[in-house]
Amino acid sequence: MAAGSGPVLPRLLCFLVLVSATAAAWGLGSLGCSFGAFCECDFRPDLRGEYRGLECDLAQHLAGQHLVRQLVVKRLKAFVEDPAPAKPLVMSFHGWTGTGKSYVSSMLVQYLFRHGMASPHVHHFSPVIHFPHADQIGRYQGDLKQWILGNLTACGRSLFLFDEVDKMHPGLLGVLRPFLGPSWVVYGTNYRKAIFIFLSNAGGEQINQLALDAWRARRDREELQLQDLEPAISKAIVDNPNHGFWQSGIVEDQLLDLLVPFLPLQRHHVRHCVANEVAQLGLAQQQEEEVVQAVLDGTAFFPEEERLFSSNGCKTVASRITLFL
Repeated sequence: MAAGSGPVLPRLLCFLVLVSATAAAWGLGSLGCSFGAFCECDFRPDLRGEYRGLECDLAQHLAGQHLVRQLVVKRLKAFVEDPAPAKPLVMSFHGWTGTGKSYVSSMLVQYLFRHGMASPHVHHFSPVIHFPHADQIGRYQGDLKQWILGNLTACGRSLFLFDEVDKMHPGLLGVLRPFLGPSWVVYGTNYRKAIFIFLSNAGGEQINQLALDAWRARRDREELQLQDLEPAISKAIVDNPNHGFWQSGIVEDQLLDLLVPFLPLQRHHVRHCVANEVAQLGLAQQQEEEVVQAVLDGTAFFPEEERLFSSNGCKTVASRITLFL
């Protein structure tokens, strides 16, 4: 056997190289992944902070969210650079509508996967689209569990994005517990390299109130830290029987690696959003400033006395710009 084994290894290595090349050429990432842990499917992280990359993009386009930039980038880098993470990365984004939760999640996908949201290993769930009927919760639980298990089996470097968790049926997300913790064993999957992101408006009112209290106390917005906001957000989730996390064990078992608060946006933050959008239209400087001011004048702010925070953040900025052109 010793004399005949020489040519076998080179031939095997050559075969694996050819398979990998073919998989890359045809986009068959999951096929290549089955041949060894060296394969990362469509996972191509670009988290550089020099001239391009996620940090630069968030600094330029994400207005008023110092905590998001600090927390998410740092935690994401640590996870990506760990060759053998003990558990999946689980993050939950919380805040008022229009504060940037969807934008940040889409940027993360863009900088983590070669094909962005079009990657076959990025899975986006919406309660309205995927889980619309409360009386079918049992079927949804089974379908969701099999979907997660099947896709993690195909590629351990999968990302699962759950939108509007505050509108999901209570009890549904409990099936995720075996996939989120370090001590769970899910046979046939390399689930510890997966990423789970939850988006929710829950806790938004509490975040807004704490930000308002800080402003009234003449504290700088950037002085707010996670420890100032996290207890109130956690309580708002755990105490809400209509939230998707209700009795799921996800919060109670401390399976969330990072709870990310998105602060309400003030006038100058909205101005930044409008200016970014208008700059892409190639208008003259005078017209550009007129459009920015017109959009700001048509934006609702709260509370009524101070008119400090935008009611819709930057959510409707792009659609309103066309009204003033």
